[in-house]
Amino acid sequence: MTEPCYLGIELGSTRIKAVLVDESTAVVAAGSHTWENKLADGVWSYSLEDVWTGLREAYGALVADFAAAHDAPPVIGCIGISAMMHGYLAFDDQGELLVPFRTWRNTMTAAASEELTAALGFTIPQRWSVAHLYQAVLNGEEHVPRVAFLTTLAGYVHWKLTGERVLGVGDASGMLPIDPATHQWDRQRLEHVQALLDAHSAGISLAGILPGVQDAGMVAGALTAEGARLLDPSGRLQEGIPFCPPEGDAGTGMVATDAVAPRTGNISAGTSIFAMIVLERGLESLHPEIDLVTTPAGDPVAMVHCNNGASEIDAWAGVFGQFAARAGLPLDNAALFSALFSAALEGEADGGGLMAYNYLAGEPITGLAEGRPVVVRTPDSRFSLANFARTLIMSSFGTLSLGMRILAGEGVAVDSMFAHGGIFATKGVAQRLMAAALGTSVSVAETASEGGAWGMALLAAYAANPGGLTLSGFLEGVFRDRVVITESPDPDDVAGYGRFLEAYERGLPVVSAAVASC
Repeated sequence: MTEPCYLGIELGSTRIKAVLVDESTAVVAAGSHTWENKLADGVWSYSLEDVWTGLREAYGALVADFAAAHDAPPVIGCIGISAMMHGYLAFDDQGELLVPFRTWRNTMTAAASEELTAALGFTIPQRWSVAHLYQAVLNGEEHVPRVAFLTTLAGYVHWKLTGERVLGVGDASGMLPIDPATHQWDRQRLEHVQALLDAHSAGISLAGILPGVQDAGMVAGALTAEGARLLDPSGRLQEGIPFCPPEGDAGTGMVATDAVAPRTGNISAGTSIFAMIVLERGLESLHPEIDLVTTPAGDPVAMVHCNNGASEIDAWAGVFGQFAARAGLPLDNAALFSALFSAALEGEADGGGLMAYNYLAGEPITGLAEGRPVVVRTPDSRFSLANFARTLIMSSFGTLSLGMRILAGEGVAVDSMFAHGGIFATKGVAQRLMAAALGTSVSVAETASEGGAWGMALLAAYAANPGGLTLSGFLEGVFRDRVVITESPDPDDVAGYGRFLEAYERGLPVVSAAVASC
C-alpha cells in the first residue's frame, strides 16, 4: 500500500486509540492502550510518563495491525493529536511540568469559575484551563509566577512531537473564550482576565503563556526527529510528517458524527458524556450549565458537559463478569456487555422503581462538588436484572437530560442528532434509550465505536487535502455513503424515561447526603 494514509490519535479517559485511514477515509489499521486516571491527594490526574507509554503502545499496535495486512509500512501523509479537553498543564520556561496534570474531571475551581463568569459575562466552567489557572492564583500557589506555557493534553503532546505551541480552535475554546469573528482568543475577555491576575499580583502575562490558535484545514507543524523517537523508539518513523492542529475530544466527536453544520448535534458517551449543538444564533441568557465553545472550524457550539458517563456501567459489568467467571462461565467483554444491554430492553420503561446515580466525580450541573455512586430502591421496587440494567443506562443520561432541557427552553433547534462512543457497540440499546431521553431521533454510524480517533484522522486528511472545501463540505463527501442507523423515540420509552427523570431529580439529595457522610 503506497498511497498516503492519515493518522489520528486520541487520548481518551480510559483508552488511548490510534486509527489509520486511507485516502477514502476507511480505517486500515488501529491500535490502542488502556489507561485510567488516578485520584491522588484529591486531584484526578494522569502522569506524563503514562501518556508516552500509552502513546507508544497504541502506535506500535497500529503498526503491527497494518503490517499484518500489508508488506510495507504505512506512508503517513499527516498526523493529528486529540485528547480530553480542558484541564491544567502548566510548564516553566525549561519545559518542566510545575504541578501534576489537573484533568477536566476535577471540581476544585468553583470560586474561580463563579468570579470569572461574573467578570466576563460568559460562562467559565470549572473544567476550563483559565478557571484552573485563576483558582491557583486565588489559592496563592507558589508555582504560578513560574508558569511560562499553559496548554491542554492534546496541545502538550503536539508540542512534544512538533515543537509547535498551538491548538485547534475547538480545543482552545475550552481554555478561554474565542472571538467568533476572528477565531482567535477573545481579546477583550483576555484583557479582563489579565486585570484580575494583576490585581492578585500573579506575575504572569496571560497572552504570553497561551498557545496559538488555528482552524481545521491548516498545517500546524511537522514531526521532529525527537518527536519521532518519542512516538516510535524503534527509529522506523521518520521526521518531517506534517501535523494538523491538535483538537479536543469534543471537536473530534463532532467530526466523527458529521455534526459541524448549524442545527446539527452530537453526543459523545464515555467516561464523561456531553452533547454539542452547533448554533444558528447566540443564546439569549447566560447559563452556568452550558459551555459556549466552537467546532474545529470555529463555528459557535452550545455544549452540555457531564463529568460522569458510562464508568459506573463498566464497574457493574465488571462485577457481573467476576460472578460469571466464579460460576465457571467466563465471558469476554463483548459477550458480557451484550448480555447486560440486551436485558435492559426487557426492563420496565421507568426502570421498575429503581434509581442509580453514576457520580464517580463531582457534577456541576447538579451542584455536586464530589461524586458518590449510589443505587437506591424502595421495598416495592421490581428488582430484576432487566430493570437494573435499564436503570444503569438511563442514569448515565440523567444529568445530560437536565442540561438539554435548558437548551430546549432557549429554542435551540436540532435537525439531526448523532451519537458515538463504546456504549453504542451493542446495537439498538443505548441508542434507543437515548432517543427516549432526548425526545428526538438519534443516529449512529457504522464508525461510531471508532470514535474520536477516527474523527482526528479525518481532520488530518482534511489538512492534507482541503481541496478548497469547508470542513462541512469535506465531511459531506466522507459521509455520503456511510451506513447510518437511526432510532426514533418510542412513546412508551419516552413516558417511562420521563417518570424516571422526575424520580432522578427528586432523589439527588440522596447523593448529597452520601457525599456528606461517607
